[in-house]
Amino acid sequence: MNVNLILKNTDNSEMVYDNILSFSFHKDSYQSYTSLGAKFSGNLSAPENVSEIIFRINDKTIHHGLADNISVEFSGGNSIISVTSRSFTSLLIQNQLESGLKTNISISSLMNNYYNLPYITHEDSTETSYIYVKSNSNMWDGIVNLSYKIHGTYPYICDTNCIRMTPVENPSIFEYDDDNIISRGISTITRKLTSNFHMSDLNGNFGEFELSDNDIVSHNIVRHRFFELDRQFLYNPQQALEYRSAYSSRGRKKFFCTYSGYNGEDLSDIITFGNIENKRINSVTITGNSSGIITETAVYNDKFFT
Repeated sequence: MNVNLILKNTDNSEMVYDNILSFSFHKDSYQSYTSLGAKFSGNLSAPENVSEIIFRINDKTIHHGLADNISVEFSGGNSIISVTSRSFTSLLIQNQLESGLKTNISISSLMNNYYNLPYITHEDSTETSYIYVKSNSNMWDGIVNLSYKIHGTYPYICDTNCIRMTPVENPSIFEYDDDNIISRGISTITRKLTSNFHMSDLNGNFGEFELSDNDIVSHNIVRHRFFELDRQFLYNPQQALEYRSAYSSRGRKKFFCTYSGYNGEDLSDIITFGNIENKRINSVTITGNSSGIITETAVYNDKFFT
């Protein structure tokens, strides 16, 4: 497979590297950015000038992000360059919004009226709601709140740096039988599960807004969380509890398969393997070295994705 990495400088000049020694790429429905780590051989005299990192497989750009960390190591007459990068959507968790109530907010107004963040796009939607921005909240918090209010969904990153709150309308479809894959399996994560949520009312009193998850309790998990009235859900306070319960269950059950190569899967595409039939992809992990490329795709079964 054709794999290359492009380092773009502040003066817009580019350096293309094809001799990739190893790499690891990951994107997830619950992560506001894609992440990339790579090692490759080549020359790089001024790593401090690199402002963008672009990663491609078979001429498809799967990552475009900031140069979080770059190092050049010289050994045995060779230079090895190591990079780590998060996509430009990582800026969403690094920029805060002014606290307070914001009405008639859409994904477009939220993204277009505050900061000019490079390369970030979003789905076209005019649907609006209100968000209450808590102190020290970031832009991603606002997008998460808006997505849940309007669609009952958790937002995710599609393609490179595109924010979506709804499933892709025309997804690619992938079908794998056991002859096409290296392995498949299932995993469960319970460490984030919370059994009981308690929210105070306007006067700070508890008892009116409660949520208990009997399924979690049946697993002998007893975790109580208390929090003040969430003004993000003033019009429907019970949603504050339901959202927290859904989020604590994120990625609880994971079905995954691995295969050799990379066929272009992205979040929200449709996949079939084993007992999984026509489900939306929630996670893509691609690793590569001198032995080849391995891709893991995964589907979640939790309160946001069933």
